[in-house]
Amino acid sequence: MHGTWFPVGAIVMAVAVAGGAFGAHALKARLDAHHLALWETAVRYLVVAGVGLLATGLAAALHAGRAWGVPGWMLLAGGLVFSGTVAALALGGPRWLGTVTPIGGVLLIAGFLALAVLWLRR
Repeated sequence: MHGTWFPVGAIVMAVAVAGGAFGAHALKARLDAHHLALWETAVRYLVVAGVGLLATGLAAALHAGRAWGVPGWMLLAGGLVFSGTVAALALGGPRWLGTVTPIGGVLLIAGFLALAVLWLRR
């Protein structure tokens, strides 16, 4: 799957841009400042995951044969869990989702660390 991380990252980035535009136009009049800030946080961290996936795709293209799927899956899952739960909270989702959000953050951190380790071992 190493060849697909770059397009996956590009798709994640497109979703993040669309989410940002949706927040700025459709949600701005419907959400209070706190919930709008949550939405913006969700979009920001989806961008972070997308950039990480783009980097993973480029690293995989340069150095095939490494386990680039490890950081790729961590970054994808982390971005979806973190951003998904924060976005759901912004839209009035159940508060217990806030207990799941840190799992996404930990996956993002671990994904970037795994990317660094693989790069250094290339």
